[in-house]
Amino acid sequence: MRLKFNVFGKVMSVSRQSEEWVLFLESDVGMRIRIYDVIIPSDLNKEELAQYLDDIYHESATASYTSVFQLNDNR
Repeated sequence: MRLKFNVFGKVMSVSRQSEEWVLFLESDVGMRIRIYDVIIPSDLNKEELAQYLDDIYHESATASYTSVFQLNDNR
């Protein structure tokens, strides 16, 4: 399962691997870069991920991008 989010203007995805959440930065050409600096607690459920990413990346907020939200394209 991979969930995509708009994180203050950047497309990021979270996937569940071996009972852990793993965060990736998505490129415009479909490549993903794993983000090792952010650890998402494994006990978070998928409904809590957007709020968690908002809490972690809130300093990236701008007038154009005021919050984190899940995108519909979840391949």
